[in-house]
Amino acid sequence: MLMGLMSISFCSFSQCDIKDRINPDGSIFYYIEPENFYHTSSNSLKGGIVTDKENYFLELMPVPFPAKPAGHKLKDGLEVILCDGSTFKIEHYDTRYVENNTVLEMLFLIDNKALAQFMTIEVAQVKINMMGDEGTRTYAFKLHKSALKEQLDCFSKEKAPKK
Repeated sequence: MLMGLMSISFCSFSQCDIKDRINPDGSIFYYIEPENFYHTSSNSLKGGIVTDKENYFLELMPVPFPAKPAGHKLKDGLEVILCDGSTFKIEHYDTRYVENNTVLEMLFLIDNKALAQFMTIEVAQVKINMMGDEGTRTYAFKLHKSALKEQLDCFSKEKAPKK
């Protein structure tokens, strides 16, 4: 029984492995490895919570994504539908291609009202305007629905004063 409890605590601890990256402008963002939310043979969506310790962002990496000139034009907000049926439109913050990689990262600023909901309710789906002929792409969170909630919990524990 003791071994079982230890393995559970190690598994939950690994999910709170907060990492950081320094952006070209010198700012530091903290993140937990992205989770897969949706995956088929033709489309996928990975992402997670990113913070600068003042603001929280939803980082999404949709596949397929447009080539660089068209991808930089993706600046619409994101529609997020939670499992309780509530809907939030969160503001676009940044779209960029990861250096030395072929990944498109989209950052959306989570306002305080949405943040409070994200901390308690799982995400059901997101709708991203991919522009052009494709229009809006809907991703139902079939995998790791609770990942955003769990990541926010990790960041809030990190922020809490140590006793």
